[in-house]
Amino acid sequence: MIIAIDGPAASGKGTLGRRLATHFRLRHLDTGLIYRAVAKALLDAGRPLDDKESAVAAAHALDPEKFDEKILKGHAIGEAASIVSAIPEVRAALLRFQRDFAAAPPGAVLDGRDIGTIVCPDAEVKIFVVAEPAVRARRRALELKAAGQDADEAEILADILRRDERDRTRAAAPLRRADDAHVLDTTRLDVDGAVAAAVAIVEDSRPRRP
Repeated sequence: MIIAIDGPAASGKGTLGRRLATHFRLRHLDTGLIYRAVAKALLDAGRPLDDKESAVAAAHALDPEKFDEKILKGHAIGEAASIVSAIPEVRAALLRFQRDFAAAPPGAVLDGRDIGTIVCPDAEVKIFVVAEPAVRARRRALELKAAGQDADEAEILADILRRDERDRTRAAAPLRRADDAHVLDTTRLDVDGAVAAAVAIVEDSRPRRP
């Protein structure tokens, strides 16, 4: 079974992806980390974020086993990843990796922004996670502070709104809900409530076994 979870930044899709993977005993891939790793490689090399050739080279050289999630989850790298992910050639370079991961038994949960529309259009279950921007900014600020990082909620909100606009309007795989995706609004749900709602969606959507 493949579960595709999409949604804007800080909507809760990553947490849902991890919890659903544990619940249904599937593998999990936070596809945003792949793009963040490409962005970090460019930043570390002092290359412009719109340097197509360097970005594609970084995409081909990625080793997920060496990812440092704490560093990759940093706010600045997230903003940079939104720029890098708009490069069509980068998306093409990383598409095969994601599809191969999803296809391997026993299945997987993938979360990102184009899983249900581009990466896994035939996924058995698709969930599109949304939440009000102010709530998403508050969650991200709390997350960063818990990790010992400085966080200005107003600045984070402004960045989220910019990323939303860029993700929706980019030419390559823009953020949008797949026609057959279930919308899950987490604005007024805590983590356990959101997970329970997502589990119910999966149970209602997955093929019934005799």
